Order: sequence, then structure tokens, then C-alpha cells
Amino acid sequence: MIYSPQFSSDDFELLNEEWAFRGYFGVRRIELKHRLFKGGWSAPVKREIFERGDAVAVLPYDPVADELVLIEQFRPGAMRAGDTPWMLELIAGVVEPGEGDEQVVHREAFEEAQCTLSELELIATFYPSAGACSEQIRCFIGRVEGAPQSGIFGLESENEDIKLHRLKLKAVMDLLRSNQINNGHTLIALQWLALNRDALRERWLS
Repeated sequence: MIYSPQFSSDDFELLNEEWAFRGYFGVRRIELKHRLFKGGWSAPVKREIFERGDAVAVLPYDPVADELVLIEQFRPGAMRAGDTPWMLELIAGVVEPGEGDEQVVHREAFEEAQCTLSELELIATFYPSAGACSEQIRCFIGRVEGAPQSGIFGLESENEDIKLHRLKLKAVMDLLRSNQINNGHTLIALQWLALNRDALRERWLS
């Protein structure tokens, strides 16, 4: 085995926690200690953690046409001078209590892109910024069964304004190579597909 974690969830102790802020998202203030690689325990450590819940994301792929469905929408966290805050990205949504990941994938695919999917495969589970945020993302690839060529979608009740793009895989990979994909989970999914496209097509088209 190349790597195995030295420590587990038994190797830290939560000493205190409280909500510092609760709104659309939340911030939790914690105090903890954890075991050290050199032996013993750390001194008490105080941190704030951004709480936004877990999410799922899906890259819809049509293996026959060799096309992807991506969406474009405004992202307030990307507002900075010189950059556009509109991002080309995967379909994604927050997992609410009592929901399963695949249920959320299908719901969000239809709400955000009028897209229906058949096979779903989990391709990655990751923390986008574990130093500050508790969010875990489970990322899927899904086989497109039906999707419009273009359109504007999303829920008005959630102020969503989402533009659908159906793009050839080669064109998207050109964007990836030229550093024009700047959304983290989209980068991960596209790089996975670049490595696994042939095997995936063999599974889905056999």
C-alpha cells in the first residue's frame, strides 16, 4: 500500500463549539485538540468553520455524440477585478436532510438543464477547502438520455438564471488545456473524463 492515514476520527477531541453566525450559510466556532505526528497532543486550537452542507455534482455526457452538457451561471464568490463571475460548470445542488445523492442529481439535472440521465457513476468524493469549510462534494458522471441544445433554466423562486451549453468533448478539453475552466469540481470531473473516456464509452456503448 502506497499510503494509509496514520490517524483516524478517534484522534481529535472537540472541546467546545458554538454558532458564530447563521444565515443562508453558517459559521461555527470550535475549539479542539488533536494528536501530533511527533507524539502527544496539540495545544487547544480555535478555528471558525464555514458550514454550507454537502453537495452533489454531475457531468452529463453523451457517449454517442461525444458531447457534454455544462451550465453557466453567476457566482458571487468569483467577483473580483478583471475576472468574470459567470462560470462554466457542472450541474450541482445541496443535499437536504433525508435526500439521497442520486435523487438530488436527477432533480438538479432537470431543474438546471432540463436534462435526463440514465447511468450514474460516482467519480470522486472530495472536500473543496477543508482548511475552512466542512462541505463534502460527491461528483458523478451521468449518461445523457435527453437534453435541449440550448436554453435558460433554473428556479425563479431561488433566483436562478442558468444557461445550458451542449459542447463537443474536444472543445471542452481545449478550454481545460487553456486554463479557461476555473471551477474546482468541473476541473476534477473533466480531468477524470480525460483519463477514463475510452473505458467509460466501452461500458456504456457495449
